[in-house]
Amino acid sequence: MTIRESQAVALFESVSHALQAEKLVKAQAIACKLIPVPRHLSSDCGICLRFSVSLKDRVAEILHGKIDFFQIHLL
Repeated sequence: MTIRESQAVALFESVSHALQAEKLVKAQAIACKLIPVPRHLSSDCGICLRFSVSLKDRVAEILHGKIDFFQIHLL
């Protein structure tokens, strides 16, 4: 992921969901990183999963039915 590349984040109900999501997404060879949730998005769970916005549909497909997540937000 380059700095100029648009990014998105997936927010989760818990840290354990975020950790499970990272494992699932990385298993599909998608570059992602756990980061602190930007305060303007939420204060519920402390971490979120960041990835390229171009992969948001693929990430949603990977997580659907396996991990509960609130929403994907564009950064």
